[in-house]
Amino acid sequence: MTTTTTTNPTPASSGYPGFNIILEGPTGTGKTFSIGTLCDAGLEVFYFALEPGLESLIGYYTDTSKPIPDNLHWHYIQPKTKGFPQMKATADSIGKFDLSGLTKMRDINRAINNPMLEVYTVLNNFEDQKDGKSYGPVDSWDSNRVLVIDGLSALSRLAMEMVTGDKPVRDKPDYGIAQNNLMGLIHKLTSGCLCHFILIAHVNREIDEILGGVKLFPNTIGKAILSDIQQPFSDVILTVREGDKFFWDTANSQADLKTRNLPIQAKLPADFRPVFAKWKSRMEAATKGLSKS
Repeated sequence: MTTTTTTNPTPASSGYPGFNIILEGPTGTGKTFSIGTLCDAGLEVFYFALEPGLESLIGYYTDTSKPIPDNLHWHYIQPKTKGFPQMKATADSIGKFDLSGLTKMRDINRAINNPMLEVYTVLNNFEDQKDGKSYGPVDSWDSNRVLVIDGLSALSRLAMEMVTGDKPVRDKPDYGIAQNNLMGLIHKLTSGCLCHFILIAHVNREIDEILGGVKLFPNTIGKAILSDIQQPFSDVILTVREGDKFFWDTANSQADLKTRNLPIQAKLPADFRPVFAKWKSRMEAATKGLSKS
């Protein structure tokens, strides 16, 4: 494999950390489709798919008869499923044992089949499945590049399977270990990398433990980390569809949202270019101030 570098650097390559965004919303609200606007902004986009969705991103171009740009790269990890013999064995065990017996069962092949290993392999050296080129570890990238992980639901499932494997009953400590590992990865990508990072997430209605009431939160492992997941991100944006139109919302009181790079407003264009423009203007002001000091 060959390693490539950015051939058309922008002023973003100054060492200033990139923006970090959770793009959340129900299925069919244009989350993946909008990633194409990152390429339009001139960024080098690395789309890491953990669930089906690549066809939506490719559709951003094919639906309008545009060529797929050179600055779009992707890697898709196909979800692993049990074979019917394994599913039959699991059903047999559930039928034979009571809850106490099922709780004591362990997956002896958990270490061999650890699904998170492949995730970290890709993050340590992103291989573009479009042309087979490799781009090195994500934490070596600068802010000319953006990593998109699609999506949080699949990443959460893999983090749990790393802990439990095929164990039929999951204990409270299992959730704690999986949550800690997931948060460790999120903090690495938001605080330990200079590239921009976008995490695509589905939503669930959950009780807001801090302010009360029911709100939309990113779908993840349990309720304990709902507010923790959003904390390291600069923006949490809700995607909305009205008929055949797609919008972003940063003002919806029914969701736990935040924004640093967009106005607090409903029916915003589903477009990352204003986010990048705002970030870039602030980066240039910050670096100009540093050069004077």
